[in-house]
Amino acid sequence: MARKRASKPTTTEDTTTTTTITKEEILTNNKETKHPQETNNDQPIAPPKKGFIFKLSLLLIAPYFYLLFFHYQIQHDLIKSILINAGLSLVGFFLTVKMIPVASKYVLRRNLFGYDINKKGTPQGTVKVPESLGIVVAVVFMVLTIVFQFFTFAPDSNWLVEYNAALASICFMTLLGFIDDVLDVPWRVKLVLPSIAALPLLMAYAGHTTIIIPKPLIPYVGLKVLDLGFIYKIYMWFLAIFCTNCINIHAGLNGLEVGQTVVIASAILIHNVMQIGASSDPEYQQAHAFSVYLVQPLLATSMALLSYNWYPSSVFVGDTYTYFAGMTMAVVGILGHFSETLLIFFLAQVLNFLLSVPQLFGFRHCPRHRLPRFDPQTGLLTGTDDGTLVNFYLRMFGRKSENSLCVHLLLVQALGCCICFGLRYLLTGWYK
Repeated sequence: MARKRASKPTTTEDTTTTTTITKEEILTNNKETKHPQETNNDQPIAPPKKGFIFKLSLLLIAPYFYLLFFHYQIQHDLIKSILINAGLSLVGFFLTVKMIPVASKYVLRRNLFGYDINKKGTPQGTVKVPESLGIVVAVVFMVLTIVFQFFTFAPDSNWLVEYNAALASICFMTLLGFIDDVLDVPWRVKLVLPSIAALPLLMAYAGHTTIIIPKPLIPYVGLKVLDLGFIYKIYMWFLAIFCTNCINIHAGLNGLEVGQTVVIASAILIHNVMQIGASSDPEYQQAHAFSVYLVQPLLATSMALLSYNWYPSSVFVGDTYTYFAGMTMAVVGILGHFSETLLIFFLAQVLNFLLSVPQLFGFRHCPRHRLPRFDPQTGLLTGTDDGTLVNFYLRMFGRKSENSLCVHLLLVQALGCCICFGLRYLLTGWYK
């Protein structure tokens, strides 16, 4: 998120000089200088980039709605539930857009702000940018998904248990993320936090623990379906840890954290509707509809946050958002039973993690901010030797502006999702 945390302000008093002033001057000076920090904090942030968000929405959501309404014949009840969820998500978008400026004032008053390191040496680099605005997205998301239960799930529904367990894990991760933003915990502790937050989901999981053996391997294994039992839950546990942290470490540019979430969430929606339309199994359809119910609110609220976080960013999302978004997508992949596909959607994050391994595990020095080097004279970023996809891309393709680099990396993210769809199409019937 390309920011530097602010330190707590200190107050000093100069008592070495005595000056005689009148009572009127004292009152005038007090009136002009009283609470200067509060006056500065009440300055409004930049308005949302509505035009950019509208164009991006058309680009990403149009294929999803085409498949949903025209390409596949989907049951009326499922369509109805998805549309109710989409309506609530739209309300969540506008609610988030309205709440972010209000929340920004409150976090600034509590000195929860940062400076944009990628603009250091320019006037923008001295601006206090409100931090941890992902908390707004998470709160609106939780409200929407809880209210949605009233329209879809019966009180005795088997899915309701897993649905609420998923919300508990997401809520738990949001809380831990906000604690991280406030306390700034070491990265080793960050690896532990998702493992705790994933417990409600793992304890309530009642789905299958089997995997389908790829057809080329069946002669060697001797089985078509293998029941992993408890090992499958351990796999889900590691998947939740990875998804939650991978967005957090693939960061450092205005709009990158939210942008990658928006791209992946759009791909997940398209995948779900394709699986619903191609299957006649009600249980299988419901599993993917379950995923849609959580991803649509995630996409809508993330779009609202992106309207403020896109370059030049007027708010920072904080670890609160990256943890929340990562856990949400891990949950939908697990309960929607498409964890393999989800990992391919995270292709850019997997590559970033592999590049980061030497530094994350102490084989090389790992600085606090593994960001590119910014040149205030040209406004361009230069890649460093740090092991991140951001720096690797700059070393491969040369210096770029922050906005241009973010667009390129999101196109790489979209390309990874397209590769996933291509692999599924080519390998269907041969691999599984």
